[in-house]
Amino acid sequence: MLTELGLIKDVVGEKTAKALSKQLGLEAMRELLLHFPRRYSKRGELTSFNSLPVSEVVTVVGEVQSTNNRRMRGRKGSIFEVTLSDGDGLLTLAFFNQAWRQNELHAGVKGLFSGKIGSFSGVLQLTHPDYELFDSEIDPDKAQAWADLPIPIYPATSSMSTWRIQKAVKQALAVAPAIEELLPEQLLQTHGLVGLSQAIHWIHEPAVDSQWQEARESLKFHEATLLQLGLASRRAAASKEQANVYVAGALLANFDAALPFQLTDGQIAAGNEIAADLASGHPMNRMLQGEVGSGKTIVAVRAVLSAAEKGSQSALLAPTEVLASQHYRSILEALGPGLAKELGLRLLTGSQPTAERKKTMLDLASGNCRMVVGTHALISENVSFFDLGLVIIDEQHRFGVSQREALRSKASKSPHTLVMTATPIPRTLAVTVFGDLDVSSLRELPKGRQPISTHSVPVAQKDLVARVWQRVAEEVQAGRQAFVVCPRIEQGVAEEGQEQIELESQELEPASVKAVFDALTENPVLKDVCKALLHGKLPAIEKERVMAEFEAGEIDLLVATTVIEVGVNVPNASTMVVLDADHFGLSQLHQLRGRVGRGEHAGLCLLVSAAEPGTIAASRLEALCSTTDGFALSESDLDLRGEGDVLGSQQSGIRSSLRLLRVVRDAELIQQARPLAQSLLSDGLSQNLQKVLEIQDADRLARS
Repeated sequence: MLTELGLIKDVVGEKTAKALSKQLGLEAMRELLLHFPRRYSKRGELTSFNSLPVSEVVTVVGEVQSTNNRRMRGRKGSIFEVTLSDGDGLLTLAFFNQAWRQNELHAGVKGLFSGKIGSFSGVLQLTHPDYELFDSEIDPDKAQAWADLPIPIYPATSSMSTWRIQKAVKQALAVAPAIEELLPEQLLQTHGLVGLSQAIHWIHEPAVDSQWQEARESLKFHEATLLQLGLASRRAAASKEQANVYVAGALLANFDAALPFQLTDGQIAAGNEIAADLASGHPMNRMLQGEVGSGKTIVAVRAVLSAAEKGSQSALLAPTEVLASQHYRSILEALGPGLAKELGLRLLTGSQPTAERKKTMLDLASGNCRMVVGTHALISENVSFFDLGLVIIDEQHRFGVSQREALRSKASKSPHTLVMTATPIPRTLAVTVFGDLDVSSLRELPKGRQPISTHSVPVAQKDLVARVWQRVAEEVQAGRQAFVVCPRIEQGVAEEGQEQIELESQELEPASVKAVFDALTENPVLKDVCKALLHGKLPAIEKERVMAEFEAGEIDLLVATTVIEVGVNVPNASTMVVLDADHFGLSQLHQLRGRVGRGEHAGLCLLVSAAEPGTIAASRLEALCSTTDGFALSESDLDLRGEGDVLGSQQSGIRSSLRLLRVVRDAELIQQARPLAQSLLSDGLSQNLQKVLEIQDADRLARS
């Protein structure tokens, strides 16, 4: 939103600059001025103490009611205690060996107090808080204005208080060069908004409430317009690029004729949309989202065959070796030996023998391989393509922008890009944050897919937990297979890329694959069950062996981490047990659940957890038990966590760049900004606006 204004260290003292950098990651002046207050307080009002969260850093307004300086029992030194009141509740301030503070903290004094809330003997307490006292010696004529003056409260830490931030902002505003306007004055007037410079000053230094309120509205409008301008710019740039034209031919016709099942209506519709993109002469930039098991891979393979018809190559990038191998096997099966040989289908991973990798790389460089499935090995510098025309990225949120671009850059002409995800994007986000992508959705499951019933099992109910293992044994005895999923590989070691969930209470060490495998080996109910474990830290050859044996039915029970989250297709697997299910996100649980019920047998998913009723974790599990509709669950996830967490790393650049705007709450504003942005782009961007967009794009790439 702002151009470069210099560095913080050139404006404030070195100590403050270092603290701002270390505590808040702020180094540039533009970053400091865009660090907006999260709320405003007043000297004339008292903040309620009743809802202060323990262990959180808070800033409150209070009045000193009483003080007491006493010697500590059993050890040297004194403690100075201050009782603070908000007019309703009490809060204790504690200072050790600082009796001198009684000279300034005495009954009747009001001020701002900041620190981490603790609880001692049932009483809320701030230990050694920072504080700023209000001046009581003030001209009576100015007293009311002084009392009503809004005090900005900034997002702070225990080591960087809100008033230290406020002081630094004040210094920055005093010396910063003039803030250039971004949007035309006529546009701002039409919408009744103040300019950018005025808004920046008012949000940090308001004289009355109406100023910061107007400033927030203006800044949100600026943010929405810049967001849409960024998306529109990328759409416009893509529309000017040229790409190979691909039209379906004999390869696709023969493939469709040999399919042993009918394509769903959704697969046909998505295929038609992709076909139109491939024939347009401009690079496709499409997201294919669909339920777990909705048949995204078949849709992607049909696109590959259109590209192969013209001799071009396609590359499918998968986030893990397990998933890449699974894709390779399923595509090999779908194509059949004849068509797979004609395409020169290959797998490329980092753990393959050197000779095998070299052979694949030679075939890619010569054009003998028209379809390759691989991991990060595909983006290695020494991998080159003869004519890369189609890039397919599976579970694209697992890759940063730079990694995706590294693969695309291996094409001599802008390639078509198809990104696939089994995590449906909430409708609100699809039309805002993902506005530079065309979206195709697969909502129906292929015919023959069985229903999955999901149940939550409280870990405290030992009889129900025992029944879980009996149920697994029954399924195995009936000739079926099962998964047991754990949040850890071993104590303190999570699977790479696993979503980190903040729990609302302190839990015991979560279940680990190794410990659970040992425990199940000793469980008499499962004594005749053939078990194996699988996680990301196993050697690649071991992972492949375990998966191959599980797929062949030689292993009955697979104890695994989230390495099986996507792509694993074992039709005979009917049951999944997720231990410490509250450690997983809703979309991740849904993906895990999709590993069962893929064949002729109904699926069963049992979620064992210690989630307390009424907590967000419990709500997640309830939502999962209530529906198998991934699109409905994506909306529930948004309601439970907010867009920041749902966006996560897949759009971290956008998430990090939004200061006041919220893509869910402000969806209407963001939609309104789309035609405005398109109009600004058509009229030609000012040099200043172009510069801000370049900074915004650089930030997006750096944070993705």
